[in-house]
Amino acid sequence: MSPEIIHSLILILCICFGFVFPKTSLAQYDLQIITILFIILFVGRKLINTNKSRLIESVIFTLVILFVINTTGELASPFFFLLYFLIFSLALLLEPIISVTTSLALILFFVITLPSTEPIQRLIPAFALAFLTPFALFMGKEYKEAQNSNIKVQKLETKLGTSKEDTYLFLSLMIKNHLQSMNQAIDNFIGDHELLTIRKHIRNIEHLIEKFENGGK
Repeated sequence: MSPEIIHSLILILCICFGFVFPKTSLAQYDLQIITILFIILFVGRKLINTNKSRLIESVIFTLVILFVINTTGELASPFFFLLYFLIFSLALLLEPIISVTTSLALILFFVITLPSTEPIQRLIPAFALAFLTPFALFMGKEYKEAQNSNIKVQKLETKLGTSKEDTYLFLSLMIKNHLQSMNQAIDNFIGDHELLTIRKHIRNIEHLIEKFENGGK
């Protein structure tokens, strides 16, 4: 399966757990559980590579925010706005499409868990997630494109640096060979023939220098 599907399934499971958790006896230990999650986040950042640590961050942020919201009034929670930030964060940490699947899952769970005695208007904050999702999706795509562009620029700079080093090495070897030939001609200087040889090597050196100054054209 693709990373998008795997990450979506993992986050949907986290959302499911985040809604079930407040209805269990473990809800009284919410602060301790949140503390443990942050310890796992800190250790994970130190020991795990970037891609996996981003998934861990996404899972922990999702669980913590849902724990806080669902234990402080759910749709009426004063911390409900944190879900809006979560949607944007997931689009940046993981794949942009994750913001869509997460929003749909959150809306679905809020609809399912809404008591029958509550008016439908209580779901307005949840439906607001659907309006924020396109912006999160756009921001995530722009961020990924910027990352890819930076990677391409770094690779190009590395390639150009290697090419430049190769050019310097080639020029130094060629000039060194011409200088050795000139020294031999000077040591064995007898007449015009050696003088012509020296002039020829000088012209070759000048040609190499001009070629390098003109960018190898």
